Amino acid sequence: MTGTDGASDDLGCGMDTEARGGWTRRRFVGAAAGAAAVVAVPSPAAPPAGTPPVRAPRASLPPRGPSGPRPLYLGTYTSADGGGAGIGLAAYDPRTGGITGSGTLLGVPDPSYLAVHPDGRTLYAVDEREDGGVTAVRLADRRVLGTRSTGGSGPCHLSVHPGGRWLLSANYGSGSVAVHPIGPTGALGDRTDLVVHRSPRPGPGQQGPHAHQFVTSPDGGHVLAVDLGTDTVYTYRLDPGRGTFTEVARAHTRPGAGPRHLSFHPDGRYAYLANEVDDSVAVCAYDPGSGRLTVGEPQPTGSDGGTNYPAQLLVTANGAYAFLANRGHNSLARYAVEEGGSRLRLLGTVPVGGDFPRQIAFSPDGGLLFAANQRSGTVSVFHVDPGRGELHPAGEAFASPVAVCALPL
Repeated sequence: MTGTDGASDDLGCGMDTEARGGWTRRRFVGAAAGAAAVVAVPSPAAPPAGTPPVRAPRASLPPRGPSGPRPLYLGTYTSADGGGAGIGLAAYDPRTGGITGSGTLLGVPDPSYLAVHPDGRTLYAVDEREDGGVTAVRLADRRVLGTRSTGGSGPCHLSVHPGGRWLLSANYGSGSVAVHPIGPTGALGDRTDLVVHRSPRPGPGQQGPHAHQFVTSPDGGHVLAVDLGTDTVYTYRLDPGRGTFTEVARAHTRPGAGPRHLSFHPDGRYAYLANEVDDSVAVCAYDPGSGRLTVGEPQPTGSDGGTNYPAQLLVTANGAYAFLANRGHNSLARYAVEEGGSRLRLLGTVPVGGDFPRQIAFSPDGGLLFAANQRSGTVSVFHVDPGRGELHPAGEAFASPVAVCALPL
């Protein structure tokens, strides 16, 4: 397998290279950035009569004890000042939310985003470097199974297709999305497809495409790529046998929105889009039959008009509430999800207890929410009340160098 050891000197946190055509604005934003509203969107078209819904299989993780510690993996930038040396290893108490560190898994450069295989046996990490890669790690013995090139620069997001056969990744720097096959051992094969977002033209203030997320729809029939640079969400149909994909639809935000992250409602008919650049969120209608996404009007993030970069949205398993990480305002916005998913109502914000929450994640049972705070180098944990949509801090934040991802299993 190919390695990805060659790092570019341009990957530091010193300046905003978006202005000179580079891709490191992601790191610059992390290093240097300092009332109720209701919006509805039209209902998506119903599928043809008699068409059974296609549901993606749920992840099958190792069984959890009622109170035993659970594994937690932490992403970082190894090439950043004060960054980590690899993937952070820790455990958390599912009752109290307390975190205990247990070391570092070396040999994975700049693992800024992490995902786990549906069978719970293999961990995948992006290598967010100029020569981008994706790395597989066997969890039983924490052995690095190898790295494959993503065919682009600065991969910042990856996800495993629910069937467990394909790894999807987004290259922020080059504005492209890639697919790799996953073998029986969890190891990755050579890339089977790569698509560069060559159109539409970049949005205001952007000099190229910047793919920020690549994820499967809940029905399992489509994969969607969110591109901050082109203000577009691209929908593809993945060939499950060949690992290739074909574009079937595009959804455009308003110019300059800078879409970053998309999260679906559990029923698969609506999704919620976090727009990084214009500090907004939007409700989107999704048609499972065509894969078409319809983006609704922008609405507030609770940042009160100050400098803020929305990062990631989560929706509770019961579909009743959503939470948004606000970088800059350093808060978690709380939303009530209403009208079957077609409305978001801002309930307020909760201080995140750290600086610049880059990524948030639920524990598998949904009882805890983890926030990776990039600038403070901490992971905050909250107890989640799924019936009231409330968040309650679970003790002191855990120190983790340049914390940009927390993955609880």
